Amino acid sequence: MGNYVTRTSYEWVYTDEPHASRRKEILEKYPDMKKLMKVNPHFKWVVAAEIAFQMIMCYLVKDASWLWVFVITYVIGGTVNHSLTLAVHELSHNRAFGHGKHAIWNRVLAFIANLPIGVPFCVSFKKYHLEHHRKLGVDGVDTDIPMPIEGKLFRTTARKLLWVILQPFLYSLRPLFINPKPLNRLDYFNLVLQILFNGFIVHSLGAKPLVYLILGTFLGLGLHPISGHFIAEHYMFLKGHETYSYYGPLNTLTFNVGYHVEHHDFPSITGSRLPLVKQIAPEFYDHLPMYSSWTKVIHDFVTDPSIGPYSRIKRAGIQ
Repeated sequence: MGNYVTRTSYEWVYTDEPHASRRKEILEKYPDMKKLMKVNPHFKWVVAAEIAFQMIMCYLVKDASWLWVFVITYVIGGTVNHSLTLAVHELSHNRAFGHGKHAIWNRVLAFIANLPIGVPFCVSFKKYHLEHHRKLGVDGVDTDIPMPIEGKLFRTTARKLLWVILQPFLYSLRPLFINPKPLNRLDYFNLVLQILFNGFIVHSLGAKPLVYLILGTFLGLGLHPISGHFIAEHYMFLKGHETYSYYGPLNTLTFNVGYHVEHHDFPSITGSRLPLVKQIAPEFYDHLPMYSSWTKVIHDFVTDPSIGPYSRIKRAGIQ
């Protein structure tokens, strides 16, 4: 438990991110790939079903013992709320209603999908996530990259395990230090709406349902099998490779976020169609490193002394 990671700084590069160039090559060879860039008509109903499921669970846990509340919160609440955060991710790309005159409904559905999560985040997430795509790894812009203090503090096996547990807190705090943005009217609306919803839950059903929702979010985004995707997506397990895909069964619960190379290559393609990207252009993906287990990713990150929060590619001077 006392092994220290050998990496003491980021992997600095001075090249453009690879996804735009690969997208251009693929579209030149497979122009029909553009046909996948359309709305998934079923997505909004899946999101609505998850929201409804969490409301039913709130009613069911209101009279449960605290022990069962905590068990159900981790196993069920954490899983569904993590899935809802990834639904918000999809909605940040306008996946439910497209980019046209109905685009505003993506924002509306994001507000609603945010409610069971218990913490207002959908507005700020969209601002920062779209920058993550446009300026992957750019110093001072991409808030997905851990801060230097994380790389310095979380270096032993035990501390890296703590880092995994604290992921939701660290992920939400990074923007304040790396790339702070002023709050706007939508941020305040997101906050007020969430406070009103949380108050309604407590007033109507008591404290246990709210604990189920909020604690479920933090447990589900922390030491949880699905949370392996946070590490799997961009942490450099192999030198020179900054984005990785996962092709395992948990994609079913996460709107195929595991197809992360494909997602960065084609952010305008909905998650349900990302497997088709790999099927259409296998020669662009089959040779790339990939994962088959997010749980193993977490295990390897925590136990491998050569991997840590510093294991990220950063770009300087590309603004």
